[in-house]
Amino acid sequence: MTWITNGGKVMQIPKIIKACAVLAAISAACVTSAASQSLEKATLMLNWYVTGLHSPLILGKQKGYFKEEGIDLEILEGRGSGPTVQAVAAENVMFGFADLTSMMALVAKGAPVISVGSALQTSPFAVVSLKEKGIEKPSDIQGRTIAMTPGDSPSQSWPLFMEKNGLQASDFKTVSGDAKTKVNAVITGQADALLGFATDQGSQIESVTGKPVTNMLFADHGVNSIGSSFIVNLETVEENPELIKKVMRAATRSFEYTVQHPQEAVDAVRASYPNAGSAESLLSGLNTAIPLLKSPGSADLRPLRVTSAQIQETIKTMIAVGTLKTSDDDVSKYYTDAFLP
Repeated sequence: MTWITNGGKVMQIPKIIKACAVLAAISAACVTSAASQSLEKATLMLNWYVTGLHSPLILGKQKGYFKEEGIDLEILEGRGSGPTVQAVAAENVMFGFADLTSMMALVAKGAPVISVGSALQTSPFAVVSLKEKGIEKPSDIQGRTIAMTPGDSPSQSWPLFMEKNGLQASDFKTVSGDAKTKVNAVITGQADALLGFATDQGSQIESVTGKPVTNMLFADHGVNSIGSSFIVNLETVEENPELIKKVMRAATRSFEYTVQHPQEAVDAVRASYPNAGSAESLLSGLNTAIPLLKSPGSADLRPLRVTSAQIQETIKTMIAVGTLKTSDDDVSKYYTDAFLP
């Protein structure tokens, strides 16, 4: 055994090494604790349970993009765009990820919120059916049974879709139900198609039936509006603009990376949300969503950026549908790109 003296005291080298190791561990713990304390907490509520569309945010959090901005991001599942926007308006959460049209309707009623970036820039609203049903164009809806959820975003735009495509209410039958009921109705054959979202309900049907699905997008037939967007309270805009900038920088990176690495994004969801669905279903939903992250007006822009013309198109659609008045046409009430990289 080797010995050394220290101030007249005799110590064994193994004890010195052990003492140093303890001190190093304490130091590392202190550094970790300090780093954790320096992160700013932010909550983000989704518009629904986690789907492939949400995978960029899950992946960005897993890869540390938000922590690199000094943000400890908590992602909460939602129960619809309306409730998510209301939660932001009530300051129960800092950020919402919700349909822009739902936000606009509530802003027109006085909700103190605004969009600071838009993910889905081509509307995901669609007539979703099994491919074997042969519903490829609007006229194919005649004589069919369509499942819908009264009051949800797709059903609000449906009358305008009918008007633009020469359909009458007498041309088809309808059955009503919530999102899950609609999917089950198509799977069991109680309905030929549903009004819903191409980004998730089609992939759910494919996953259960093993059969291909057709998504007839409203946007391809004259009715487009911006979809899922990032929503904040106006008070946050005034009091903590830097927080918004940090979150939006990380979110932009997350979407850019996901477009190039969709499988990695799905793997991140499966790791954090094992009950979110099969890998195949999530990937199908994400691959459906990726082309919708852009529209012709934003093809050359970074993710989440839209133009005033795109917002105006959405406003015109909502005025035509009847959810906004002609006086509610001020773009600056609904959207700002001031916080985007």
